[in-house]
Amino acid sequence: MSNLAATPQAYRQGAVLAASREQLVVMLYDGVRRFLRQAAASMRAGEIERMHNTLRRAEMIIGYLDGTLDLEQGEVAERLHAIYAFCLAHLNSARLSQDADKVEEVSELLGELRDAWAQIAAQGAGV
Repeated sequence: MSNLAATPQAYRQGAVLAASREQLVVMLYDGVRRFLRQAAASMRAGEIERMHNTLRRAEMIIGYLDGTLDLEQGEVAERLHAIYAFCLAHLNSARLSQDADKVEEVSELLGELRDAWAQIAAQGAGV
């Protein structure tokens, strides 16, 4: 592999290694939203395999975010758990009905959470 081909991967790896916990959560939200945009576009284009694969990746990230919650921390964690459960159920419904609008609804909801985490990350970084 050439050095030029390794550069973007090395940059991403360095960004992940240097990121705070809050910044990592923002990165996960960015990733899930990217997969949801791809899934909605694939759904509209009738690309069933690509739609399934990108939805699956988004669902895995949402499952990871849910799995890392410490439910003993109280109401915020419980609310996030409920939101993630809703997102997963809504994506399943979107897959069955081939409704790209439902996928976009989940993306918008997660976008609001992403923005909140970005504010928390910026405060932690002293920005």
